[in-house]
Amino acid sequence: MSGSVTGGCQCGAVRYRAESLGRASICHCRMCQKAFGGFFGPLVTAYGFAVERGELATYQSSNKVRRGFCKACGTPLTYDYGGDMEVAIGALDDPECAAPVLQVNPADKLSFVDGLAHLPWRPVEEEAQVRAFMDTIVSNQHPDAPAATGSKGEAS
Repeated sequence: MSGSVTGGCQCGAVRYRAESLGRASICHCRMCQKAFGGFFGPLVTAYGFAVERGELATYQSSNKVRRGFCKACGTPLTYDYGGDMEVAIGALDDPECAAPVLQVNPADKLSFVDGLAHLPWRPVEEEAQVRAFMDTIVSNQHPDAPAATGSKGEAS
């Protein structure tokens, strides 16, 4: 993918820009599962990566990899192995621009991952109650916009 892209953490303390994106992948290794607190780690190569606001906190997750995150809100942001920086796809302002094209490290893939797309959706009869609850939520997350300079507490 070409063209400048932006992203950052959920509280807005860390914002970054990349000149362009490369290959997007899903990593199934156990370290990515733990680092993301999820079933896998969705990452994309970010060419010309630069932090524009704040500072990345880092954790040396192995002898080869340093993972960057926001020290204020904990959002996983980067995967630095000494080559081109990788960024968490979900932290991009537009994650749709980085659809994964490859899966890696199948040995650690959780047995149920392939079936996730086939799980049923919440029953229709529960939707009104859920919608009523969702309508009361006020987001404290930073909006997905490169020019946004507001503080925590802005609605997204």
